[in-house]
Amino acid sequence: MTDVSKSETLLRATFKIKLNGETVSIATVGQAYQFITNLSSIEWIEFKSLHDDAISALQGAAGDAMLTVQATNALRALFVRSKLL
Repeated sequence: MTDVSKSETLLRATFKIKLNGETVSIATVGQAYQFITNLSSIEWIEFKSLHDDAISALQGAAGDAMLTVQATNALRALFVRSKLL
C-alpha cells in the first residue's frame, strides 16, 4: 500500500486519547498514522525513537495486516511514554 494514511486495517486495540479537551479515537492504521504524523515533529522530539518505531510499524501494517500487533504495541509504547494514555 502506498498511502499509509488511508489504510483501514484495524489495530488490535482502539486508543482513546484526550487532546485539547476532546476525545480522539484511533482504531485503524490510517488514523494512527495521520495522528502521529500531523502533529509537529517538534512535539515528538523527546520521543523520537518511539515515534520512528511507530511510523515504521504502521507502514508495515498498512501493507501486511499480520503486522498490526507490532504496530499496536509500538503505538501503545509511544502514547504511554508521552503520557497520552
